[in-house]
Amino acid sequence: MKTKLIQQEIKYEGWQLSPHWIYKNFKIQGDAAVAFIGECDVKLTEMVDIEDVINNEPIYSKLMLSFISEQFNIGLVEGVFRQRLLVCIIKEALEKRGFLVRRNGDDLFVDDKKLTVSIATKSVNSILIHTGINIDSNGAPIKACGLKNDLGICDIEGFANEILERYSEEIDDIILASTKVRGV
Repeated sequence: MKTKLIQQEIKYEGWQLSPHWIYKNFKIQGDAAVAFIGECDVKLTEMVDIEDVINNEPIYSKLMLSFISEQFNIGLVEGVFRQRLLVCIIKEALEKRGFLVRRNGDDLFVDDKKLTVSIATKSVNSILIHTGINIDSNGAPIKACGLKNDLGICDIEGFANEILERYSEEIDDIILASTKVRGV
């Protein structure tokens, strides 16, 4: 899997979770994951999570570290597994830094404050995943925490690169592991 930390600030509004967004904007073809920093403001009209729409819960973060991944030739259930793997890698990276992190499905919490948002969906030809981690929790519509203002993690780019690298290695290793066994 190819990865890239995007240096330009990008406001995530939900419409970026679309087929070939990574390829069209960053010329990375195939299975890929990118990370970027920017405001997150997803209106109900752009929401993929129907439950959030029904509950009238738009997403907002003053500053968020976003990961978008597009992966081909897999189904939605496997895509959700891969989404949860990404969330678990983020949880492990935070725990390695000494934080007590609780995972509930695809959400992470610190001190019962929500740290992340995440969704996996199916496009006509791929699986798309967005996972966002609050950097600055001020102004969030729910009880939230952020990497910088609550947890004191200041090297956001280093943290992002660590997650991208570990996620890519894990996906590649899973695929490689599937090639070393004989069928029974």
